Amino acid sequence: METNLSLQTQLYPKVTAAGAYYAISGTQQNPSRTLLHGILKQIDLEPVSEASLLKWSGSDNVESAISLLYRLQRLEFLYGEDNPTVIAQDNLENRLPELLAQLSDTSKALIADDNGLYYACAGFHHESAEEIAALAGEVARLSEQHALLIKNNLNINQNSWAVCDPAGRSELAFFPMYLGENKLILVIGGTPQLQNDNFVELVQVLYRRYG
Repeated sequence: METNLSLQTQLYPKVTAAGAYYAISGTQQNPSRTLLHGILKQIDLEPVSEASLLKWSGSDNVESAISLLYRLQRLEFLYGEDNPTVIAQDNLENRLPELLAQLSDTSKALIADDNGLYYACAGFHHESAEEIAALAGEVARLSEQHALLIKNNLNINQNSWAVCDPAGRSELAFFPMYLGENKLILVIGGTPQLQNDNFVELVQVLYRRYG
């Protein structure tokens, strides 16, 4: 029973790629996203404790916070590890291209804002990156314009878009990312590789700058 849950301390919370994607993939705030946000944006890594859990979750109820943590573990959005995963403190502009290259099977990706300006790029030529970033801004506006159709009428709970080949494989994909009040678009050329720790690290370093 969840009412009998106890907190295992001295473990460090590790957000999975699925948890990181859920955290940044929508604007609707809920307790799960709040807890994931709290963990992802921490700079001085802390082990799990009642105090840290209340801080990350924004709750004042220990039992409900522990239940929420347990639920996210069952969803495989996070888990506990003995030693914290340390994020390199490199300059963000130097770190992003390396991380972006790991998110595509063709090593091509960029980050743009919804105004069509790109902040970091890997694999694309500058001229192409500028045009792709402008396209990303248009895709973001199109997605918002038709959000009710996509979510309510078609029951599609995703807001990413892609240009696909005849077999349905993505050749250029657009993933909106919501970090606090900021909205960025992750654009990936080729097949996205978002199922690894490189994506989690990308989300973490972006949170430190924009979240």
